[in-house]
Amino acid sequence: MAKLEYIWLDGYKPTQSLRSKTKIEGDFSGKLEDCPNWSFDGSSTEQAPGGSSDCVLKPVFIVPDPQRRDAYLVMCEVLSADGTPHESNGRATIADDDNDFWFGFEQEYFLWDPETNKPLGFPAGGYPGPQGPYYCSVGAKNAYGRDIVEEHLDACLDAGLNVEGINAEVAAGQWEFQIFSKGAKEAGDQIWVARYLLERIGEKYGVAINWHCKPLGALDWNGSGMHANFSNEVLRTTGDENVYKKILEAFRPVVAEHIAVYGADNDQRLTGKHETASIHDYSYGVSDRGASIRIPLYTVQKGWKGYLEDRRPNSAADPYKVAARIIKTVKSVL
Repeated sequence: MAKLEYIWLDGYKPTQSLRSKTKIEGDFSGKLEDCPNWSFDGSSTEQAPGGSSDCVLKPVFIVPDPQRRDAYLVMCEVLSADGTPHESNGRATIADDDNDFWFGFEQEYFLWDPETNKPLGFPAGGYPGPQGPYYCSVGAKNAYGRDIVEEHLDACLDAGLNVEGINAEVAAGQWEFQIFSKGAKEAGDQIWVARYLLERIGEKYGVAINWHCKPLGALDWNGSGMHANFSNEVLRTTGDENVYKKILEAFRPVVAEHIAVYGADNDQRLTGKHETASIHDYSYGVSDRGASIRIPLYTVQKGWKGYLEDRRPNSAADPYKVAARIIKTVKSVL
């Protein structure tokens, strides 16, 4: 017997949430192709009307469940009853079937205390000292929630997710993990499964995960992003600065289209402060963390062979939709 945890994204707007339910399968092989489609009540997830509520879960990615015996985590796309991709299905919009595009997402988040309604490390009656000592910090005065973060890292690695690192971020109670994949769809799959594991581990500690890009409002604290590092064969091999500039300029006329899928309330985060560019501008520069898109020093040092970092996606953005829009823009000039 095997427990298959089917995971999907609901239809809530402007920010989708994770949902899951467990399917018991006898004599299971552990392979994706042996995971059957399954239905759910879309009227309870903002994905179907009550009079015709069946939606379909199509398994697309599977890893062992690191925290349950004889169990697997199964990421699913949502299909309408007729078998076509549901309007909430961002994964189906990614035009990267040949895995030409590689993505590395830097996922930031806050560990949130439901009792104080503030991040871990924030006193109930006020605020901690200003940001500065918390980034990559060590010690009980500056690092909050490390047990949760370390357990999450181990769970991701045990599941086989390609986590490339973790670190404490610049605000108290704020952390980050990074995931990379040679393929846009799988990069999104892995981010969502990693988010799911973090939410589930948080349940055990009674700590919520706050994905909002600016949960502390207009106070002088950094928001949370999901920087998107991306490349394709051209970016990895061109060796031509002019090709890079051509691709970078392709983003300029479609700023609104990108911002539309880069996460809700991004105007609160993209202010031109706290290592962000203004939401009203578009810019790029070498090693510039205040630009919309950063050209990594690595790329220049390698003779214009490497990748780019779009710093605008926020922590609650759907990595599927972010990847789909970046790919569309890059392909428009190639």
